[in-house]
Amino acid sequence: MSFLRFFLQYFKNFICFVSILVLAPSFAVDIQSIKDAAKSSDIVLSKIEIQKIQEKSLTAALVWHGSSPWVSSVTQGAKAEFEKLGVNVLAVTDAQFDPAKQVSDLENVTALTPDIILSLSVDSVSTKLSYEKAISNGAQLVLLSNPIPGFQLGKDYVGIVTDDMFGMGKAAAELLAESINNTGNVGMIFHDAKYFITNNRDHAFEESLAKFGNIQIRAKKGFVKEHETSGIAAAMVLQNPDLQAIYVSWDAAAEGVIESLRSLGRSDIKVITHDLGVNNLVDMAMDGNLYGTISDRPYDIGKTMARLGAGATLGLKASAFTVVPFDKVKKNNMKEMWAKAFKAKLPKMLDLALKQ
Repeated sequence: MSFLRFFLQYFKNFICFVSILVLAPSFAVDIQSIKDAAKSSDIVLSKIEIQKIQEKSLTAALVWHGSSPWVSSVTQGAKAEFEKLGVNVLAVTDAQFDPAKQVSDLENVTALTPDIILSLSVDSVSTKLSYEKAISNGAQLVLLSNPIPGFQLGKDYVGIVTDDMFGMGKAAAELLAESINNTGNVGMIFHDAKYFITNNRDHAFEESLAKFGNIQIRAKKGFVKEHETSGIAAAMVLQNPDLQAIYVSWDAAAEGVIESLRSLGRSDIKVITHDLGVNNLVDMAMDGNLYGTISDRPYDIGKTMARLGAGATLGLKASAFTVVPFDKVKKNNMKEMWAKAFKAKLPKMLDLALKQ
């Protein structure tokens, strides 16, 4: 596959992944349980526990929602941990963001009788019965980000590994404040749909930004579909020409904002967002509008999920949520943070942009 085709596929998969955020149902999750979540760095297995797991000759399956470099990094982290623990990975599936295909994947995986399943559900309502079948067949289920309605911790699933959404929101506020020297008027383009992760991340950003007394949110507007952000940003800037920075909920949604700012000739307005997307990172590398972004660590997510699943076969209990670390990413540390997130070298496109 050519380099260009690789990144076209990357963005296609990323947009599909974000569509899950937009279309996913709202879950009644205890916010306090998120705030009290375990840290992935605290999930450790003793030498004796590792030996017991190795002696079990366990098997595992990774039943994913889709494929992308981010998902591949989660898979790599999980496989590396399973190899260390002597767990044989029987299957890695890609539902292509299709609930019906994920149901089929779960049925096929269940027939293999894995001891552990790691998964992110495309649609937790339509896939629920298939997960229940796998669980009743003896699988320990570890979830990525999305809860499944009605499932009980310790009975139906081991735990959920996710982002530190509150910490990420706070870090985004800090980056924005830094980008304008702690003083000025800013805009906020938030995710205006019910989704636990993005809603709380946006709320944490706004709550944290309020602590900077000399920064005022002059304009605030929500979006549901990513293509809306370009028009929102244009109107926001035309109505408030004194804006110095804009926060956007996630990377793909920020692309439209940056395009709009370019068309308006407003290279002076800084943009802050979440996640690592190549297009926006190229903009940052070339001193464009993107000042910084907050990134999670997908490799660590996979490693933590694998460790929780293996530990559960020994009867070890997990918290409802386990959160992975995050990092502030700017031009001066982009290469290092990419490696930390993906355990891979910086793509050639970004490497070249940094050298310009």
